[in-house]
Amino acid sequence: MTTTAPRLTQSYVHGTSNTPLLGDTIGVHLHRIAERFPDRDALVVPYQGIRYSYAELERRVDAFAAGLLALGLEPGDRIGIWSQNNAEWVVTQFATAKAGLIMVNINPAYRLTELEYALNKVGCRALITSPRFKSSDYLDMVRTLAPELRDSAPGKLRSSRLPTLQTVIRIGDEPTPGMFGFGEVSAMGRDADRDRVQRLASELQFDDPINIQFTSGTTGMPKGATLTHHNILNNGYFIGEAERLTEYDRVCIPVPLYHCFGMVLGNLACVTHGSAMVFPGEGFEPKAVLETVQAEKCTALYGVPTMFIAELDLPEFGRYDLSTLRTGIMAGSPCPIEVMKRVVDKMHCSEMTIAYGMTETSPVSFQTSADDPIERRVTTVGRVHPHVEVKIVDAAGRVVPPGTPGELLTRGYSVMQGYWDDDQRTAEAIDKAGWMHTGDLATIDADGYGNIVGRIKDMVIRGGENIYPREIEEYLYRHPKIQDVQVFGVPDQRYGEEVCAWIRLRDGERATEEEIRDFCRGQIAHYKIPRYIRFVDSFPTTVTGKIQKYLMRQSMTEELGIKAQSTA
Repeated sequence: MTTTAPRLTQSYVHGTSNTPLLGDTIGVHLHRIAERFPDRDALVVPYQGIRYSYAELERRVDAFAAGLLALGLEPGDRIGIWSQNNAEWVVTQFATAKAGLIMVNINPAYRLTELEYALNKVGCRALITSPRFKSSDYLDMVRTLAPELRDSAPGKLRSSRLPTLQTVIRIGDEPTPGMFGFGEVSAMGRDADRDRVQRLASELQFDDPINIQFTSGTTGMPKGATLTHHNILNNGYFIGEAERLTEYDRVCIPVPLYHCFGMVLGNLACVTHGSAMVFPGEGFEPKAVLETVQAEKCTALYGVPTMFIAELDLPEFGRYDLSTLRTGIMAGSPCPIEVMKRVVDKMHCSEMTIAYGMTETSPVSFQTSADDPIERRVTTVGRVHPHVEVKIVDAAGRVVPPGTPGELLTRGYSVMQGYWDDDQRTAEAIDKAGWMHTGDLATIDADGYGNIVGRIKDMVIRGGENIYPREIEEYLYRHPKIQDVQVFGVPDQRYGEEVCAWIRLRDGERATEEEIRDFCRGQIAHYKIPRYIRFVDSFPTTVTGKIQKYLMRQSMTEELGIKAQSTA
């Protein structure tokens, strides 16, 4: 990924590369790939019975793009998509790019207030929605926000609560009052609309915004990270380069498409290399993933650490033939070293990579390489991506020496245009020199390898000592009874904060708090040994599988507060 460089004297790296950035829009690049590999599998969705070649995928993309233009949508308009993983999501991603529309990813877990906020914040003119997913009835929620739909002609919505929304398209073709069916839109394009799709290929620019992804922390309303063709197409390309993807690869993608893990690391990494996108289900289910890898002879597998843990721990894991696997990506949250070793060993993923990044940077900034020694590939997030700069700074903004923790800042083609209609929060995130402030604590060693220590907000400060939860987690993963562990800080009157660990034990195992502390004594500093330990069955997570430590912290704070009151 990067050329050999002398050992660093400060924590600053830039990804030098002989491979130039792509100057295409997403639509133009899809066309190039479809011409090169017309008959190769592009999209495989077994649960829908779908298997599209690249030629067929582009045909369907062009038809849907023409249909969107026939509805009166214009380049630059925002169109939301609210759905689980399916073929329609993929078609939408590339059709909106060809039509110059800005696709707005809406979290499948959103409820009424969040949906209303997202649609209104960016002024969506259209919404593509699945009928339902898991416990969410999307059609009912849309009708709750816009009851006018029942009496509106499709495409003519006038809603008091959603004033910019005019068109709702439902996935599936069952007639629904006030809505178009997805297939109906694909059939609407006229010759003039199809001709316009072709003309737009030369009119759209790669710096045009093409995607808005909502991100949020523990406070404040979600922010709409605005990304361009250039941002995400190039990031997908260099992600695929790190995996050594070719037209012969078949990538199993169980992560959600609404998130950059699915649509960039998944779809765009595949499309830039002519690889097959394989979706094992509408949501994550470990058995379906292993069945799909075996049936489709997948060569790459994606997931967050909790997904890989769930797959490895299936009682019937050993019955699946995973021998075709070679590579993949583990990302989305810190990757435990012991889990990575099990994936490499038991899932045949000798070239499995770890990637690090954030939505606002398209998303990947660091990634391991197949050329890295195995120890580097299981203990670091690799080296900086081509054409990207990274520095680690202290609280005063000064670049720190190699190996010293500080905030990770990144700059380059991958940094978003900004948060949609939010100049203040954009200025807080991207400084005058163009550096994106990630909020992540990291180190870069003298050879340029990065390591994520944690979030600035997750760092525990106990009696003046800075404690990095990741360090304690990595140690506890060595305990033979521990399946998964999360460490965080809770308020303490004497020390400011104390260390708390939530632990998931392996099936059939039992342990005591004192047993865990004994495992730590003499191995890690006394102030890092968790004062509070809880054995739990699960952790609160987002739809993408990211651990929500702030909810754990809230839960423990409430629990400890109740105890304090009861003994007062």
